[in-house]
Amino acid sequence: MNKVKVAVIGYGHLGKWHAQKADALENSELVAIVEPMEANRSAAKEAYSSVEVVADVKEIMDRIDAAVVVTPTSFHYEMVKDLLKNDKHVFCEKPLCSTYEEAIDLKSFLGKSILQVGHSERCHEAWDKLARVFREQKTPRTIKITRQAAFKGRATDVDVVQDLMIHDIDLMLYLFGKKPIAVETIGHKIRTNKWDHVTAHFFLEGGDQVIITSGRNYVHEVRSLEVMSEQGCYYVDLFENSISYATDSKFDDGSFVKKDSYQKRDHLLIEQEKFYDAILDQKEPMVTYQDGVNAVLYVSKVLESLDENKRLTL
Repeated sequence: MNKVKVAVIGYGHLGKWHAQKADALENSELVAIVEPMEANRSAAKEAYSSVEVVADVKEIMDRIDAAVVVTPTSFHYEMVKDLLKNDKHVFCEKPLCSTYEEAIDLKSFLGKSILQVGHSERCHEAWDKLARVFREQKTPRTIKITRQAAFKGRATDVDVVQDLMIHDIDLMLYLFGKKPIAVETIGHKIRTNKWDHVTAHFFLEGGDQVIITSGRNYVHEVRSLEVMSEQGCYYVDLFENSISYATDSKFDDGSFVKKDSYQKRDHLLIEQEKFYDAILDQKEPMVTYQDGVNAVLYVSKVLESLDENKRLTL
């Protein structure tokens, strides 16, 4: 079987998991780990004795086909650009770039390389069951997407919109397929000097309204998606992996609410496997460059609305 020779760039908390997946998959060969911090390089060498561990990607550029970029967001643009200029395929963790302008600029370097963006929330088994249902439902609908947790002290270099809400902005675009036409927001800076809790109210073409709440200073963990329409309600608990639904009539057993469970998946493994498949089969990746750009665009609009304290027409 052909294998993609890959380097993982960044060996922090998430980078360690990505290295594990790249090493485990049958369609990839982990040949290098790039990490500028000496302590992290030592940890990588201990974990992968047969893998080359270096401080700079230039040291191994001629020995790889692809790279998984798991650096802090502020380094994404320059790193991805450098890889693309060297005709390497790139899997970049979300967000694609710090700014919309940077994301747009990357297009000129794409060439024939595969560029996949790490929007891992698309990998829930729930969407295998519900994506088509949502696309076929009548509008308007009220949609609520919530992602909140207690403070963990991580990712405080960015606001909660770039860190967490971007997942659910991508889900909104992926699952409902309608263009946002306006957004209004409210937010709070609690633990840091950046937005720690934000609610964004999107208005979509066709009449849907999507209320996304993301917080990193909550009292317990909540990850859910709710869709309310004239046909009833779907409630997906992304934390306990369940789907509850209530239609406009009774079920056969006389109940008004049904609840099903779905299997938890290894999202990082799925993302990487599909990335290498896209390279080997020369097909479109599961999350495209344009998907990544769109997520960054609407993140920027949420932040603009927050900073200017006004509703924006998009």
